Amino acid sequence: MSNTTKRIIAAIVMGVIAVGVGVLQHWGYDAVKWTGVAIVIAMIAEYLLCLRRADRATVRGGKWVFGGFLAWLFVMLAAIWAVGTRPWIVLLLLLIICSADIGAWFFGRRIGGDKMWERMSAGKTWSGQIAGILCGTFAGVMYGLLGADIFMPQLMWIGISVSLMSQYGDITASWIKRKLGIKDFGTILPGHGGILDRFDGWIYALPIVWLVML
Repeated sequence: MSNTTKRIIAAIVMGVIAVGVGVLQHWGYDAVKWTGVAIVIAMIAEYLLCLRRADRATVRGGKWVFGGFLAWLFVMLAAIWAVGTRPWIVLLLLLIICSADIGAWFFGRRIGGDKMWERMSAGKTWSGQIAGILCGTFAGVMYGLLGADIFMPQLMWIGISVSLMSQYGDITASWIKRKLGIKDFGTILPGHGGILDRFDGWIYALPIVWLVML
């Protein structure tokens, strides 16, 4: 089975789980909040395991970078705890980030072109970033059209902002992996890597949305 096939199957499974969480939330359970909390805790645990397996000299040499990233993950935990009280915001973030990620991955591979920051993330291209922003923005606008049956211009700006932040979260995670000398944070999601690999789009988007809510 090819890596692309594994990636598609894993994405479908995650989509089914997301739908199930939405149904439970509709039935009155705090499924969105607690699923988000579980994801961020898994990201923290996965990162700690990576640090434990990494070369000691490498970790000591970049202790401020690696320690700062760990501290930021705990900021994310506080953010999901707060933002999770408004599940529609979490679902909107998830929809935009997933759409931006898929768009950047698919069109970046199809179109190719100049790299963004090859030293930080070898696979990221400008064409992929532009496509990701367009796909994420489209998803945000459709969320409003399907949910409220009206066009909400603010969702267009939210889509652009969240799509950008999610891609820079992805680049940050890639940079951390490069510093650690690893390809993926984990192998729990075939074709996607680990939990932190899959949800790295939350790294900046989630805390900044929390800040806006405050």
